[in-house]
Amino acid sequence: MKKIMLILLMTAWSSVAALKAEEAPKPLVRAHAHNDYYHKRPLLDALAHGFCSVEADVFLKNGKLLVGHFSFELKESRSLEVLYLAPLAKRVKANGGSVHKTKAPFHLMIDFKTDGPKTYSALQPLLEKYRFMLTEFESDKTKTKAVTIVISGSRPRAVMEKQIKRLAGYDGRLSDLGQAASPHFMPWISDSWRSHFKWRGKGELSTAEQVKLKRIAQQAHNGGQKVRFWAAPDNPAAWESLHKAGVDFINTDRLDELAKFLQAKGSD
Repeated sequence: MKKIMLILLMTAWSSVAALKAEEAPKPLVRAHAHNDYYHKRPLLDALAHGFCSVEADVFLKNGKLLVGHFSFELKESRSLEVLYLAPLAKRVKANGGSVHKTKAPFHLMIDFKTDGPKTYSALQPLLEKYRFMLTEFESDKTKTKAVTIVISGSRPRAVMEKQIKRLAGYDGRLSDLGQAASPHFMPWISDSWRSHFKWRGKGELSTAEQVKLKRIAQQAHNGGQKVRFWAAPDNPAAWESLHKAGVDFINTDRLDELAKFLQAKGSD
């Protein structure tokens, strides 16, 4: 009887372990949660779908970095640290140095909505607090860790360029392509889709724009940079075009649908 009970317990334990393994999503390295803080559970919903990149808009208000798209939305309880840095740190510690249980690169894009130098000045001591998990940038090298911070929006380029060491990368624009910017300073190239392409997500992307999109992605990759577009159509037709062209991060507000799209691709 004891032997039977032991077998049953072992079977139950193995079933629970298998279930937990299945619950851990496969990391989707090309999935970027645009305006992530608008989801029911900021950060956590994206992570539950396997996303490896999230975006948080940040305002400097009364010395605190608060998350929101508009100033009237801001709440002291919704700070950058509370919604993003602290939860990421907890996961990194729990997972032995990785945001996801399956090790994968993870990016947190911080989009400054207030004065660049002042906001960056407030951000730096906060990043120092979480140095153990943050990618370190120098003029000629990058030491990749669990979380890579990228600064967008009101970017304080002059301030960041003067730093010998940083805990954040700079988000460039298409105009920066081919301008010899180091990927150790400017790891990303992001820009508005609507400023460079006529296609709005209906029908097929023209051959000319397909060629243009692929050329942009290739040029960024040749410079060691990753490329992303905001304001792109957010539907499967657009995701297919971006994926096929080699765009590194696909912007979406539709977490579940993009996750299923990328999972169907079988790799990312």
